[in-house]
Amino acid sequence: MVPSLRYLVGARGRAHGALFGGFPGACGPASGRPRPLCGGGRSASTSSFDIVIVGGGIVGLASARALILRHPSLSIGVLEKEKDLAIHQTGHNSGVVHSGIYYKPESLKAKLCVQGAALLYEYCQQKGISYKQCGKLIVAVEQEEIPRLKALYERGLQNGVQGLRLIQQEDIKKKEPYCRGLMAIDCPHTGIVDYRQVALSFAQDFQEAGGSVLTNFEVKDIEMAKEGPSGSIDGMKYLIVIKNTKGEEIRCQYVVTCAGLYSDRISELSGCTSDPRIVPFRGDYLLLKPEKCYLVKGNIYPVPDSRFPFLGVHFTPRMDGSIWLGPNAVLAFKREGYRPFDFSATDVMDIIVNSGLIKLAYQNFSYGVTEMYKACFLGATVKYLQKFIPEITISDILRGPAGVRAQALDRDGNLVEDFVFDGGVGDIGNRILHVRNAPSPAATSSIAISGMIADEVQQRFEL
Repeated sequence: MVPSLRYLVGARGRAHGALFGGFPGACGPASGRPRPLCGGGRSASTSSFDIVIVGGGIVGLASARALILRHPSLSIGVLEKEKDLAIHQTGHNSGVVHSGIYYKPESLKAKLCVQGAALLYEYCQQKGISYKQCGKLIVAVEQEEIPRLKALYERGLQNGVQGLRLIQQEDIKKKEPYCRGLMAIDCPHTGIVDYRQVALSFAQDFQEAGGSVLTNFEVKDIEMAKEGPSGSIDGMKYLIVIKNTKGEEIRCQYVVTCAGLYSDRISELSGCTSDPRIVPFRGDYLLLKPEKCYLVKGNIYPVPDSRFPFLGVHFTPRMDGSIWLGPNAVLAFKREGYRPFDFSATDVMDIIVNSGLIKLAYQNFSYGVTEMYKACFLGATVKYLQKFIPEITISDILRGPAGVRAQALDRDGNLVEDFVFDGGVGDIGNRILHVRNAPSPAATSSIAISGMIADEVQQRFEL
């Protein structure tokens, strides 16, 4: 049975239409921690908003919050295809608050990550959300890695990352007694947090400010209204019609899409370009058994290979006290395929025909084979982990959860490394802002990203 559309209206309930005013499925302002969305919603076909955000992950919710705090007189709604918010990339990541060391100087990733980490820590303190600034070591275990490590250290300094220092073997042992390494970068401002809790707090702020969230609303079409309802001023004002897979619709003036794994398809629905295409990469995590968690105190990362956007298998403490090991990076055969054998023929054909994956695979064949091998055989992953902590054995680990990363790829097989924001042309294109590529560190950067999106929306739509 398909669950019914669920609707949550904020404190002032400003959205227009018959769905409001005595609507039995509406909830009042949230109190305390974010609570589940309520059920009982009617058809969305009569509701209208000034701005609609498509996507209820951390970037979409942060953007909705930023927009309604900046423009409290506007009616703003968030559309989410699932019954709950923030359950895909937001709810399936390692929970690391990145410092900004990895990213190309002057790139949006670098700027927004450094800004975003500071804003995130401040927000968590204000809201009483637990986090740990447990730090991170980026460890060189081979002599040939040291030049790359030193170059990474210089990059971090260029990016304005605070507190970085290069440390030798004896200082590595002081911070991580069971870790071996020749040299490391100490990143004291790296931390951990539960990003889904942060995202739900953004949703609560948004709701309390008067915003509305519609769940179970999977967008099927975005088009210009052909004509307004008879005698309705709204029909002239709200020119964009967004329809879902159940035939329900809402109307709005402007749209911001933050659709993650479906960002290319949502852009295409609106008549804008589908490039860059999204290729899903699954990352599998292992779990260190509880009795062995004493082996890891903070984040321990390898020296990354600059040819790839993935940071390598690492050791990550979690807010619940567990230790995650991973992730690897293997092609997923379904956009939300969290299990090895999840498969979607549509997604696979889309990857093969429309993206530059074949070129990417050809260029990086050995890397891909190695990642697939490690995904299938725990012993291969354990051997790699033992380079950092020799005491770990295969009996100390369990298979854990997985996440799927939305990696943008151009038709030439090049990974799109930076955040991408664009719109389109024509009647619809001029009223839409698409967040096309927002991979890691988007969660860390979410508040900074939302400020930039709010600036762009204000300028582009002349609010």
